[in-house]
Amino acid sequence: MRVRVIAVGTRLPAWVRSACDDYLTRLASRLAVSLVEIEPGLRTAGGSAVKAVAAEGERLLRALGPRDHVAALDERGRELSTRELAAWLEGRMREGEDLAFLIGGPDGLASEVLTRSDFTLSLSRLTLPHALARVLLTEQLYRAHSLLTHHPYHRD
Repeated sequence: MRVRVIAVGTRLPAWVRSACDDYLTRLASRLAVSLVEIEPGLRTAGGSAVKAVAAEGERLLRALGPRDHVAALDERGRELSTRELAAWLEGRMREGEDLAFLIGGPDGLASEVLTRSDFTLSLSRLTLPHALARVLLTEQLYRAHSLLTHHPYHRD
């Protein structure tokens, strides 16, 4: 099983990289999760974000494998508890599916990306910066996998 976090954005603050790297390193011996960064669409002063989102959407879709089970992060998606996320992840692992989590840029995901997705996940009803969503997702993947392997990281 291959798990990838495919996220728009290549120039993020050091704290984002540090936090994501920490959780991905912790996961490395248990579950191979990789981060794939997608170049953001060009945003110009007075320009439309629609073109940028469309360009990002095309890049995200090109990064997917034909058999990837795709989970798009979107504020309108389904909210899961950590235990529900762990159960969902376990189901994907049992099926042996390659898994791709998609995180859009500052203006969200293109409709084509949401259409291609098998599942839409919301990390919160709050609107989150895409960089913070990346950190929260990697932490929750680590926490969910810790639950599945009975590691003491998660406490109820």
